[in-house]
Amino acid sequence: MDTLAPPQTVADTLPSAGRAPDALTTRGLVVGGLCAIALGLGCSYGTMVLRGSYMDLDFSTPGALFIMFVLVLVSSGLLRRIAPTLALTPAELTTAYIMLLAASAIPTMGLIGQIVPLSAAPYYFATPENKWETILWPYLAKWSGPRDPLVVTGLFEGWARGAVVPWKAWAGPLLAWLPLIGALHFAMICVMVIFRKQWVDHERLPYPVTQLPLAMATGYDSGSSKPFFRQPILWIGFAIPFIHASLIGLHHYFPQVPLMQVAWMYPVFRRRVTLILRLSFPMLGFFYLVPLDTLFSLWVLNLVFLSIRGVLGILGLELRETLIFGTNSPMFAHVGFGAMLALVVAGLRVGRFHLGDVWRKAIGRAPEVDDSGEMVSYRAALIGLTVCLIITAVWLNVSGIPLYLTVPFLLIAFVLFFGLTRIVAEMGVAEAVASAIAPGMSVSLFGCQPWGQSGIAALGLSHIWNSDIRTFVMASTAHGLKLASVVGLRGPRLLWGMVLAIVLATLSALLVTMRQAYLEGGLTLNSWFFNGGPRSIWTWTADRLANPTGPNWAGTALTASGAVAYLLFTFMRQRFSWWPFHPVALCIAPVWIMDQLWFMAFAAWVLKLLILRYGGLKLYGRMRSIFLGLILGQFVANGLWLFIDHFAGTRGNQIFWI
Repeated sequence: MDTLAPPQTVADTLPSAGRAPDALTTRGLVVGGLCAIALGLGCSYGTMVLRGSYMDLDFSTPGALFIMFVLVLVSSGLLRRIAPTLALTPAELTTAYIMLLAASAIPTMGLIGQIVPLSAAPYYFATPENKWETILWPYLAKWSGPRDPLVVTGLFEGWARGAVVPWKAWAGPLLAWLPLIGALHFAMICVMVIFRKQWVDHERLPYPVTQLPLAMATGYDSGSSKPFFRQPILWIGFAIPFIHASLIGLHHYFPQVPLMQVAWMYPVFRRRVTLILRLSFPMLGFFYLVPLDTLFSLWVLNLVFLSIRGVLGILGLELRETLIFGTNSPMFAHVGFGAMLALVVAGLRVGRFHLGDVWRKAIGRAPEVDDSGEMVSYRAALIGLTVCLIITAVWLNVSGIPLYLTVPFLLIAFVLFFGLTRIVAEMGVAEAVASAIAPGMSVSLFGCQPWGQSGIAALGLSHIWNSDIRTFVMASTAHGLKLASVVGLRGPRLLWGMVLAIVLATLSALLVTMRQAYLEGGLTLNSWFFNGGPRSIWTWTADRLANPTGPNWAGTALTASGAVAYLLFTFMRQRFSWWPFHPVALCIAPVWIMDQLWFMAFAAWVLKLLILRYGGLKLYGRMRSIFLGLILGQFVANGLWLFIDHFAGTRGNQIFWI
């Protein structure tokens, strides 16, 4: 083992006087609810209005970590000194953070930043040249978005200052989307309840992303016996990105302040591809928590895929297909999806005995199976999952997708959601995307004709919840349940706490996004969410309607090859100790985000290799704090500069992107 597993209970890390109670308190839920509101308001305002650092875009959840840091600072640093009875316990802090995780999947990329502009964009961006009025409009469900020209134009261009948001015009579309979004989110929660024991107790996945919030909540890190915030090495790591981020922030106000370059780009293979060397302090911190073989696989396979793309570009060989998002190559989009499919199937096979226990417990034939530690019983989880999937399928059918295609479409979508969740829990890749998304892959596998024109338009609408998926409720739930199992939180109150956080984050993010769009004009807000993203998605959809394609059999063959490659890598890894590649890396090594981050994986691999070779696990454990400090320092700086920019009235001061 080259990593230290996080403690399984708080009692493993806390002195007896500081152990967390085995209970979920009302105070923890109230604090978590207030934090969810703050996150919904803050992330939406920071991303859309200030156009600053992204705080909820990825599985790294910078906004949740920033609020957690402030919460710990106030509770443990201030209240514990002046009013000890008011200080939050580790269990209450963890409760608040679990609710923050659930809320993080909502404000921008996860839901609200997609549903508001995307549902109105096909009507605003329609022109005589693109002919969307005749190609696209007739096939969109009439209730999917507002169609009143004044309402649509006002969203993107703004109304007179002081004008109110036309909530009545939006009430119908938003209420129409509610059953789908609610069913999807609850289905994701149920899936993770079913798999929690398999992943946490049986397979003992490391969940690297949970280690920093766990250390903040309990006050101790598994790599050291000293209190977490009293380790000088932590603050050394904290200071590095904090100072660097402050220089970036100051440079925005005072150009004479020096700015350190963080990205270098080198065209290679006759300028067919670009080799990117990007410095990212938090990703260096996250990658330090990842096993060595995984790190090696990530950066080596990314360079292999990059090289193959370059060679194929020189030779003029490439799969001609527009899949939208994921990778820069349709060929490797299929390979990555095939590997993801194999990952999910392999995971189901490994967990088949646990799934059998879940089923027998649900039907009352396994009294010996204990599900009392779960957020809800296995029976409730299976019933909830079934009902939610039925609601989702019916909704998709009403939106235009043929009923018989709702099953494969949902299967593809949940393969990607489940696979990415597994990857983040096992590999700790806090910035990750799938190689392809369900709408594009569905059209590639089946062609356009079976979907019909209304079905293709409905696939365009599905980008609202199924687009460039960089955060979603399933991943948040998986990490929340891991934290809950460590601290000892259980029972349905935790479920209602997560649901409450999602609802509060939805309402607060919707309020900010709609108000600012109609006040200032969406086109003056974040350019990706109100311009680049909607244009790309609806252009892709309209092109599928105007130029329908058949099944891409070459792409299907590549998907199969990706699955075979995953199985081959798995076989080699199990049979030969010298085999260096982790099969899971095949799923995300070719994606665009790894093109940006491969160098950080390489740097973390080198550093970790040297530390383990010359200092062993003991030195590795001691050095964890400096790398956790890299994560914390960056995200705290991001949050502080958003506050500074707000009070200074400045826009566009983006400290951190990825």
